[in-house]
Amino acid sequence: MNFESKLSMGEFCIPECEKCKKIVWPPSEFCNHCFGTVSLKEEKEIEGKIIEFSRKSKQYFCIVEFHGTIRVMVEISKTPKIGQAVKILKCGIREENYFFQVS
Repeated sequence: MNFESKLSMGEFCIPECEKCKKIVWPPSEFCNHCFGTVSLKEEKEIEGKIIEFSRKSKQYFCIVEFHGTIRVMVEISKTPKIGQAVKILKCGIREENYFFQVS
């Protein structure tokens, strides 16, 4: 199963090279470092930190970094702070776009 299939089921997996163990982002079938095969590593709780944030009406949007490599745009309902630790609450694909909600 590929990254998008897992994400569409609400599961965020870490794409990792089986050969060199490098996290591959954006997700791909092959490592962009050694061309090894990439597998999806499942984690129960994925924690990241807020790098930047912006506000639109009453909704906040943040750039969150996971594993020091993966950066994604997320939604958060509470007022965020730079450097704040967050965990993924919900993720998926909505209208052909990835979405992530954190707490």
